[in-house]
Amino acid sequence: MSTTHQKTPVLDTTHYQKRRTRELQDATFEHQYRQARAEIAQVDAVMRKLDSLREDAGISKAELARLIGKNPSVVRRLFTAEVNPELKTIAAIASALGARLEITSEKPSSTSRGGSPQRDRLNE
Repeated sequence: MSTTHQKTPVLDTTHYQKRRTRELQDATFEHQYRQARAEIAQVDAVMRKLDSLREDAGISKAELARLIGKNPSVVRRLFTAEVNPELKTIAAIASALGARLEITSEKPSSTSRGGSPQRDRLNE
C-alpha cells in the first residue's frame, strides 16, 4: 500500500506583487495606497480592542448585539470580517462595554498646551 501525499495548492501571487511594486513607483498611487493601509489598520485596531473588551467582560457577540439593538449576524461580521463599520455602531459598542472613544492628534496643535498631544473626547 503506497501513500501519496497531496500537495496543497499554493496561490501564485507573483503577478500581483509585481503589479503592486510597479504601481507603487507612482508617487500619487503610493500616497493613496499608504493612506488607505493606515486607515484600515486604525479601524482594525479599534475593532480588536473592542473585541478584547467584550471578551474580558464575558459578553457574547449575540448579547452585545442585543445591548446595542443590532442583529447578531451584524455584530459577528464586525468582529470577523474585513468591514468598515459605521462610527455610530462603534460608539454604541464602546458604550455598551463601558468604554469611550477618544481621538488623539499625532501632531502638536496650536491649541495644545505643554507640547502634549491634544485629545478630543467624542462622548462627553
